[in-house]
Amino acid sequence: MRDLPGSVMLFAAGLGTRMRPLTDTLPKPMIPVAGRPLIDHALDQTIGLPVDRIVANLHYKPAKLAEHLATRGVRTVMEQPEILDTGGGLRHALPHLGQGPVFTLNSDSIWKGPGPLALLLDAWRPDDMDALLMCIPVAQTHAYSGQGDFEIDPDGRLHRGHGYVYSGAQIIKTDRLQEITATRFSLNVLWDVMAADNRLFGLRYPGHWCDVGHPGGINIAEALLARSDV
Repeated sequence: MRDLPGSVMLFAAGLGTRMRPLTDTLPKPMIPVAGRPLIDHALDQTIGLPVDRIVANLHYKPAKLAEHLATRGVRTVMEQPEILDTGGGLRHALPHLGQGPVFTLNSDSIWKGPGPLALLLDAWRPDDMDALLMCIPVAQTHAYSGQGDFEIDPDGRLHRGHGYVYSGAQIIKTDRLQEITATRFSLNVLWDVMAADNRLFGLRYPGHWCDVGHPGGINIAEALLARSDV
């Protein structure tokens, strides 16, 4: 099995409930930020990666999103009749992603700084890691009001706690998805299995990150993109 990720999974199937009323007429990844669909900002992070394919899952108002992604060379996989969450969605897309670890990337964030996926690839150690999550120090987040999801220990391993926010970008091995019996489940289920085996790691992002999962995040993200001091 390949040790390095050869594909990218873009999560784009969400209902966008936090983004209403904007998502009454558009799927969240098609909402414009700085004059471009939100998902195009995510696709920017894949430029230059040594991958064979990019796959996006679709569910809510998929027609316009599918049409747009086709122009970008992105393969799409439908989740019907129900949405499968991140873990179920990744497993459902595996026939399109190929063998070995994959990059996954959420489509509702804005990054200001070095490419997160390239940083993950540089830090990936497949002999030691089952997943490497890009994590943002809370002080470097924008439009985010929580305390974080994880702590990172001195060896880089992740533990549930505060201080670091999961950014939506990672490299993850997919073989253990088959051990989970549920159809719909979060990747948190798989991460907990990996953490119990001391194989869940985190990487601290050196730049800034904005949550654009709600309408208030749009103006904040646009201001972040316009800044020259970060």
